[in-house]
Amino acid sequence: MTLARLRVSLLLVVTLATLLHLVSGGGVSVVTQGVGVAALVAYLFTLSGQLNAMARGLLGVAGLVSILAIVILPSPAMLLFEAGGRFAFFATFVVALGMMRLPAYGSPLVRRCGQAMLLQPPGRRYPILSFGSILFGIILNIGVLNLFAAMIEKSNTLEAAQGRAWVREARQRRMMLALLRGFALAPLISPMGMGVAVVLSSIPEITWLELAPYVFFAAGLTFLIGWGVDYLTGPHPSADSTRVAPSLLPLARFSALLAAVVALVVLIALLLGVRLPVATLIGAPASALLWLAWQRRRLGHGGLPGAIATAHRKLPWLLSPSANEIVVLGAAGYLGHLCIALVDTQSLAPLLSILNTLGALNAVLAMLTVLGLAQLGVNPIVTVTLLAGLLPTLGIDGLPPVLIAASLMVGWALSLMSSPMTASMLILSRFTGVSTLHIGYRWNGRFLLATVPLLALWFACSPV
Repeated sequence: MTLARLRVSLLLVVTLATLLHLVSGGGVSVVTQGVGVAALVAYLFTLSGQLNAMARGLLGVAGLVSILAIVILPSPAMLLFEAGGRFAFFATFVVALGMMRLPAYGSPLVRRCGQAMLLQPPGRRYPILSFGSILFGIILNIGVLNLFAAMIEKSNTLEAAQGRAWVREARQRRMMLALLRGFALAPLISPMGMGVAVVLSSIPEITWLELAPYVFFAAGLTFLIGWGVDYLTGPHPSADSTRVAPSLLPLARFSALLAAVVALVVLIALLLGVRLPVATLIGAPASALLWLAWQRRRLGHGGLPGAIATAHRKLPWLLSPSANEIVVLGAAGYLGHLCIALVDTQSLAPLLSILNTLGALNAVLAMLTVLGLAQLGVNPIVTVTLLAGLLPTLGIDGLPPVLIAASLMVGWALSLMSSPMTASMLILSRFTGVSTLHIGYRWNGRFLLATVPLLALWFACSPV
């Protein structure tokens, strides 16, 4: 067995054990969680020398905080065990959502959608490309940037710009920004997104239905501001009148497919009586296998044997690049769980007296904290996980948990659009040859100057 296959096998054990833990109860739940945590520890040992600086740093901090918990707390064993379960949950979430990429990467429908969006007239290109990247980002996650950025670079030629280099450069900037902003909004509005999983698992007293009005309004406002800034900053070169815009029917079909996946997740949540993030862990892999089976239906038996064989063959290729994502997200969840137990809220009384006077303005501070730390290289996953675990325990007057969750998710989305140190910026920089600082602050500067104050004002005045 190769090392890549061993890692996949351990991740599958983590996934299955975590799912059994979440849907079962009693002693079975404790045993399955223990199996998942043990497989996770073994998986982490196989990653020696494979992790980036952020992942290694978080693992180191997690180890130090674990030692601190052992020294300070009288009975730390159960706390560490539960924190390990949080790590396993987020690792399972990455694996479950990653399964959706298998059928998407080989789908003719995905390619037709990309071509249809890129070949739209300039006046319609931004909203369609941004909306499309939201939809594809729900399934492909960061893979949508690699896929669509490659399509943009391939289609955005001097010939297509009628020999005008300045038109080619303007199209590159406008299409890449539409792609980036749409991708950043995907985890904000998707019930299957990573942001929803983090805040709902950290703040169990709220539901997706309570959170949705806040995040959908913020996403809609951000989308409209982006569209407006794109239109006002232009430029608006004359379009080729001989070119006929392709049909958007493929995008409508993909939207229907995505709606079916979300409906399956919601149905699983209702039938099993579990929360939406848990239903996603079941619904996403099931949807991926059904989609793969449909693509291989001509092989017989409904395409299911072919789908399973494809998944078995391609899982090492699919999950190997996810190691850093698994470690960063899982370690952030682990640290968040430990820090809640280690922080003495009584010692925060002077700070709490100040925060109580601010009321809903604390939501603005939370959003700006996530956004500001991201500019310094602190991954939003880490900040959101820690603040989502800590802020609700402070009981700040005028700051309901749902407003905390929404503000943290919006800060996360804005970080993805602006921070020059995120993976999304590095991908766009690689395709465009433009520095991440230039993309984040020059290309996106006017948009951020308009968006951040308006979102801050909305959170400050939000009805609670």
